[in-house]
Amino acid sequence: MNTMIIKNARIVTATEEFTGSMVVEGGIIRQMDRGETSALGAEDWQGDWLLPGLVELHTDNLEKHLVPRPGVLWNAHSATVMHDALCAAAGITTVLDSVVIGDMDQGGTRSQTQHVSIEALHECREEGLLRVEHLLHLRCEVSAPDIVEVFEQYADDSLLELVSVMDHTPGQRQWRDLAKYRRYAERYGSFNEAEYEAMIAERRTHQEQYATPNRAAVIAGSLARDLPVASHDDTEIEHVEQATAEGIAISEFPTTVAAAKAARAAGMGIVMGSPNLVKGGSHSGNVSAAELAQLDLLDIFSSDYVPASLLQSAFLLRTVAGWSLPKAVATVTRNPTRAIGLMDRGELAPGLRADLIRVRMSGGMPIVRACWHKGERAF
Repeated sequence: MNTMIIKNARIVTATEEFTGSMVVEGGIIRQMDRGETSALGAEDWQGDWLLPGLVELHTDNLEKHLVPRPGVLWNAHSATVMHDALCAAAGITTVLDSVVIGDMDQGGTRSQTQHVSIEALHECREEGLLRVEHLLHLRCEVSAPDIVEVFEQYADDSLLELVSVMDHTPGQRQWRDLAKYRRYAERYGSFNEAEYEAMIAERRTHQEQYATPNRAAVIAGSLARDLPVASHDDTEIEHVEQATAEGIAISEFPTTVAAAKAARAAGMGIVMGSPNLVKGGSHSGNVSAAELAQLDLLDIFSSDYVPASLLQSAFLLRTVAGWSLPKAVATVTRNPTRAIGLMDRGELAPGLRADLIRVRMSGGMPIVRACWHKGERAF
């Protein structure tokens, strides 16, 4: 049975930070102690931080590897392995790959990648090609005509751990500002005025026809399978009230302070994007993660589209919001695991899985020097 002994590490638990030692055996944390150790063969970490492996509930990073340029579809196995390596280098040891199902752009990129990405995820796991643990998060576009059909295809997938319901129809939620929406929609090419108006009209028509029944079907199917559900881009208090009435326990990327306050009052877990904090604001003009953190209206960070931002955001919370390091680290470790019921990881404690990262500050940024998954070196 493999044994690893670490000494002189700044250990960050769920409640405190101290310099001490750790013993890992058989992929499990067996012992933690304060101060020095005289154990033979102990590795001296020279005061580097010892943190739990990071936990990612929602990342679009795989999609960036699947579609590296507009119109270019990359081999799904290659994309999955490279995405996995980047997660390990960022200190992420549990990652829920978020796959969008229900494509608002019929025949668009996501409709071409949704099936191959899930298939590749399974095959890469089975072949032992992945450094860290990859699970599945289905992001369900409720205004898409085909969403219920595709959801039912994957609702019993063995890797599925989270479902989110979202509606990106222009003019509401994330895209209240139509000018910002147009800039986003034209990132791969411009529309003339007639094309743009026709696209807006079509998406609003689909919302009127499909959003309500599709949302109800996806939520009912998820809860019947005991799958946690997140409501995406809550903006109005009414959005949160609807979500809680539906049995949803996670508010993912609320766009306003009012929605976040309503989510907190309802006991929902509040998820924000870590790039929002690192970059100083939302790219779509919504509420800043810093403001929510300062109001203590933030529980979980997601790296969204930049894996390295997850660790950065935890350390930034100390200066931006005055949080202790244990409280800040919990947003990227313990809190996300508890939100989806993974109780064997997410913090440093005897008996839990040895998902660990070694971190040192360089140039004012936390840098992952090494990463272990189940006690095995992943980076």
